[in-house]
Amino acid sequence: MATLRRFGFGLLCLVMAAIAVLPVPDFWITQLNYIGIYAMVALGLVLLTGVAGLTSFGQAAFVGVGAYTAAYLAVTLGVSPWLTLLVGIALSVVVALVLGAITLRMSGHYLPLATIAWGLTIYYTISNMEFLGKYDGLLGVPPITVAGFSLGTGRGLYVLIWALALASALAVTHLLDSRPGRAIRSLKTGTTMAEAMGISTLRYKIIAFVLAAVLASISGWLFAHFQRSVNPTPFGVHKGIEYLFMAVLGGVGHVWGAFIGAGVVKLVEDQLQVLLPKLIGTSGNFEIIVFGLVLIAVLKYAPDGLWTFVTKRLPAPRRVRDWQGAAPLPTRDKPQRGDLLLEVDQVRKQFGGLVAVNDVSFAIRAGDIVGLIGPNGAGKSTTFNLITGVLSMTRGAVRFRGQPVGGLSSRQIAERGMSRTFQHVKMIPEMTVLENVALGGYLRTRSGPLRAMLRLDRAEERCLFAEAEAQLARIGMAEQMHELAGNLALGPQRLMEIARALCTDPALLLLDEPAAGLRHKEKQALADVLRQLKREGLSILLVEHDMDFVMGLTDRIVVMEFGTRLIEGTPEEVQASPIVRAAYLGTEH
Repeated sequence: MATLRRFGFGLLCLVMAAIAVLPVPDFWITQLNYIGIYAMVALGLVLLTGVAGLTSFGQAAFVGVGAYTAAYLAVTLGVSPWLTLLVGIALSVVVALVLGAITLRMSGHYLPLATIAWGLTIYYTISNMEFLGKYDGLLGVPPITVAGFSLGTGRGLYVLIWALALASALAVTHLLDSRPGRAIRSLKTGTTMAEAMGISTLRYKIIAFVLAAVLASISGWLFAHFQRSVNPTPFGVHKGIEYLFMAVLGGVGHVWGAFIGAGVVKLVEDQLQVLLPKLIGTSGNFEIIVFGLVLIAVLKYAPDGLWTFVTKRLPAPRRVRDWQGAAPLPTRDKPQRGDLLLEVDQVRKQFGGLVAVNDVSFAIRAGDIVGLIGPNGAGKSTTFNLITGVLSMTRGAVRFRGQPVGGLSSRQIAERGMSRTFQHVKMIPEMTVLENVALGGYLRTRSGPLRAMLRLDRAEERCLFAEAEAQLARIGMAEQMHELAGNLALGPQRLMEIARALCTDPALLLLDEPAAGLRHKEKQALADVLRQLKREGLSILLVEHDMDFVMGLTDRIVVMEFGTRLIEGTPEEVQASPIVRAAYLGTEH
């Protein structure tokens, strides 16, 4: 499948190159120039909105930054177009870093509103700056030259536009199939799982934001030299909405959807501008109404965009298993069996006047499985989240391998050797089982976005996928590694989460109600996996409310009720305790 995709990309490049020398009408070349320029902006939105889940209406403003930088420096200062490209990219990166650091900490509707405000700010700023020509803009932008040869605005520029557009698409495709790409893809499902795997979610939000801004800036640079003039109109919020519409129409989660969307919108828009005035009998921007109706239909009948109609006719992608003999990933030093591993000391959590966890204490020694049990509402998951850094403690202390970890973030705790699963399975359904598990190896690898886009990370990727397959084999799921994670039943999904946690090479594995919702045979399979991990020397904290499941697995059990520690002891002691019977199991009559 990888060979087929490479062949398809190479064939596309040949076709686009051939168009430049074939006797096609100049009008076609002009239309393709617009499509290539627009597709680069939509490609940034695929990465930012479709993959990372961050909605932006302000990409047209970054197009304006690139266009006005190119126009002003070239027209007023005579700067080389290639230097203006670098200056425009640098300026866009600086603006995106500042804007991202402020806005990307927001969530919900605040981020889209912030990008709208950013778009309006740029539009009215450039519209009122005398040196930028106000609403009239700047005229006489020189053409781009290569080795003294002017590319003009036709076929010469067409080659450059599509070379950059296709190179950008290839770079984004490589990025998404990499360590940083999987980190970016994890953002859409929320930050909790990603942070627990050691991923700085704010950092990758900013990376996605900056990359989208760079693509928009390059598009603006091309636009300025293609139009040979700039004015504020193409860089307003309405154009930002149109770019987002292109991405959604084509398939906001698919790289090539950006090109489909840009092509359809540009071609249909031109036809509507001719046809609608004839049908209605008056002029106006009526195509916007049509596009609105089309968007509603697409969201209802093809929510993943038009590109999905193409992918349905292609064979399902399957990763080439090329990691045989790959070197092992770095491992952390492990505690000796019996060493004190985790100390929970008088931990308390209050939500206002509600005491959810009331001065709970217990300890775990290396090589043991400790169960934290209790009825629903006992405070188990809250205690679990206090240990793993998801929640902050009101007071108390948590020490891991003798070092205090209370107050650290879940990412910092993951770096120290704790790894966890979740009460409700958290995964990336569009990725394969193997890729989901490989996400757990994030902290054990180092490649960044640039190395990924240039495909310089392949040796490390082979090591990572070898480790992911080994962890899947460890829990008996190696044969399912190429399945989409979203297609798995609940039981295999929970096992996949355990494999992902094991891929972090933890000193302590924390499982939050792993048996919840499982059928009897699935619970037996899970219990067998946990027994095997114990035999291999792994330490486990198991949060459960299923007494039957816990009794045959654990070395010690901590029972909670109403946020307090009720009793701690061996499974036999806990099962025989009249206090536990009364509070948890019920009393005999």
